[in-house]
Amino acid sequence: MTKATPKSIQPLSWPTTAAFVDDSAAFLSNLSLQLDPELAFRLFNSPTEALRFLNGRAAQDQPASPIFSPYLDRTEENDAHQVIAMRVDAIRSLVHRPARFESVSVVVVDYDMPELNGIEFCRRLDNPALKKIVLTGKADEHVAVKSFNEGVIDRFIRKHEADAIETLNQTIRDMQAAFFDKTCGAVLDALAVSEYAFLKDGSLAKHVQGIFESLGIVEHYLSWQPHGLLMFDAQGTAYLLILHTDASLRGVREIAVEQGAPASFLAELDSHRGIPYFWRTEGYYPAQCVEWQPHMHPASVFVGERRYTYAIVKKPAGLALDNVLPYDAYLQHLDREIQAAWDSH
Repeated sequence: MTKATPKSIQPLSWPTTAAFVDDSAAFLSNLSLQLDPELAFRLFNSPTEALRFLNGRAAQDQPASPIFSPYLDRTEENDAHQVIAMRVDAIRSLVHRPARFESVSVVVVDYDMPELNGIEFCRRLDNPALKKIVLTGKADEHVAVKSFNEGVIDRFIRKHEADAIETLNQTIRDMQAAFFDKTCGAVLDALAVSEYAFLKDGSLAKHVQGIFESLGIVEHYLSWQPHGLLMFDAQGTAYLLILHTDASLRGVREIAVEQGAPASFLAELDSHRGIPYFWRTEGYYPAQCVEWQPHMHPASVFVGERRYTYAIVKKPAGLALDNVLPYDAYLQHLDREIQAAWDSH
């Protein structure tokens, strides 16, 4: 499946759920067999039931959060930095919410339904962040085009096109990514002049996307102390991407010198072959450290808008990640739930 080249790194992203609404249970059952196997979804053959469910979730599914509110009363630079740092810590803590995958980001609705048509269904949705895709036949295509132009729906897909399912799968992925864009845009702007400016480096974003793909990463969260990204694959294996600019690496070195680090540690740091992860001291060289070698991790260098030195730490210590719900476990739960629902009909 084609992925767009990223222009920035989203500060947070996790898999969300898609809802499918059609009055034909047979159509939904057949469609479910053709969807991306990595997609979490819920099926509704009653528009009224679907509206009740989705509007009941509207408040909790909106990605906006007080974490991302602009800091309006900046009295001094250090105070502003502390507030931003708290937000970043709060972003990372979102991984501890087991219900994060339950957020419905996209609804796919048939146009021609007896209770109410797909356009009217979309008008009645309470969550403005929800992305809406309408499946149309030829007879109602002009209505879908008009609704798209008016901003009532985000996309429409012609049911009878040969590549309709492929288009649908790709469009859902695009819409799920767009679901986070408004929130992430606010965070990116807030952090643009901080040590997190790397998020807007397009070259680095493309490189990080390659890291995601090579490790099978499905969710990630901006991390602080050390700066970078906390990442997870579908099985829940955690990886910490520690990312340094030359300036931040100098800061690590200066503190290490103050703490009496040996010349061998400084030489390793200066070579850019290794980056330390001292998780008990927020990434900095601890006082009276006897053995620093176990805390060093192989590093790579990437040059984008500036030079970055980074390391990937598998199963990082100190972050209390043992009870994080993996995406695969959520998918299995949904499969059992859907199967039980169909068996009861």
